[in-house]
Amino acid sequence: MNSDSNHLSLEAQEDDVWGAPPPDATTLMQRVHWLRKQPVDSYQPEDLRVLISQGVGLSILMPVVLGRLRKDPLLEGDFYPGDVLSAVLRVSSTYWEDNPIQRAELEAIISGIDSQNLAAAIETFRKTNLTL
Repeated sequence: MNSDSNHLSLEAQEDDVWGAPPPDATTLMQRVHWLRKQPVDSYQPEDLRVLISQGVGLSILMPVVLGRLRKDPLLEGDFYPGDVLSAVLRVSSTYWEDNPIQRAELEAIISGIDSQNLAAAIETFRKTNLTL
């Protein structure tokens, strides 16, 4: 799906309806289920941080979040400046291996960041993805 589809939910774009969370679902699980039903273009930074941290909808959300990070590399969810980027940096190396153009885009974004809060996460990302 492309950015024209971002008025649709993750469920609609992925054509994968999860249904209601189980009765014993954690608050996080309930939130992820709820967010999957909302339009992608309505997501706030914290919504993106949560979904990306859980590895949900990455193929749809990564172009969205990289676009936002280009404008504001220290995009802030609920925790600290740069927490959205920190979530992106922790995405598995398999994802970046399968998406080298996005990996290069992320590298361009982090190349200009000088943040003590993110230094370790950036270093880990570079070490983990160096050979990709």
